[in-house]
Amino acid sequence: MSRNNFNHDTTTDEVLEGIDLTGQRALVTGGSSGLGTETARALASKGAEVIIAARNMEKAEEVRAQIAQTTGNDNIHIETLELASLSAIRDFAARFLAKYDRLNLLINNAGVMACPESKTADGFEMQFGSNHLGHFYMTCLIMPALLNAAPARIVSLSSLGHRVSPVVFDDINFENRPYDRWVSYGQAKTANSLFAIGLEKRLAGRGIHAYAVHPGVIRTQLARHLSEEDLAALQSRIESGDTQQMKSVEAGAATTIYAATAPELEGKGGLYLEDCGIAEQIPDDDPTLPYGVRSFALDPAAAEKLWEVSEQMVGETFAF
Repeated sequence: MSRNNFNHDTTTDEVLEGIDLTGQRALVTGGSSGLGTETARALASKGAEVIIAARNMEKAEEVRAQIAQTTGNDNIHIETLELASLSAIRDFAARFLAKYDRLNLLINNAGVMACPESKTADGFEMQFGSNHLGHFYMTCLIMPALLNAAPARIVSLSSLGHRVSPVVFDDINFENRPYDRWVSYGQAKTANSLFAIGLEKRLAGRGIHAYAVHPGVIRTQLARHLSEEDLAALQSRIESGDTQQMKSVEAGAATTIYAATAPELEGKGGLYLEDCGIAEQIPDDDPTLPYGVRSFALDPAAAEKLWEVSEQMVGETFAF
């Protein structure tokens, strides 16, 4: 497949055709299932050293062994990471930096979607706290390894769901409005996109580029909080053309792999990608289009505010 013809159904292996990742080290959060597992497998298949970070070490070990067997690459490691706890993230970062002096590819893949109202260990709303804030804190803490490896790339998984809500800075934790699981998810996914903007501003001059990715609509463990009614409603929207068609896991992880490895993205960043290409910015007065990115998810001013608020929430400031 020509690199000019990537599309909705392009797979990870097609994106990686002709690419050699020998000598590259990658960290994939949420690597013990779904898109994270396929991302780790694809990177390993081209010779990368891959570190899988996950909550469930038993599942992570099963995935590690499976990837090593299917790819012939034994350079796969697992680390425990709980993104809903700042102290656990600090522990992870200390362990990581003690073991690894450099990191070429960081894939912020782990996520929770549409969960019931709950809080992280530090009292943050769960979806914002783990999807954005946990990855923000972890990324900043392990930044020395990325800087040592530059050129490096950081890929954060956003979602089509971002269009449901910008980041509501005066009520991130739903303390003054009723909790809505989809508004919460949308806010967190917008934050994932804005995080790429903030990283790019700070790090592009040092050889590190950042990307946000919409993987597509895929049936994975991410949907574990959805009811049968939710899934039936989604299927109805797909059939009517109101949202995107479903993807296989191999196609779902392809845009992540594209962001992490595509030579045509060299020197570029702060981008929102979908279907293995740069997404079209859609007009805010027509948010129903089944593709594209809303302007509020690319807003540099919002990205700066998010960075400042995130530093306040984790209680640390970061200068790179």
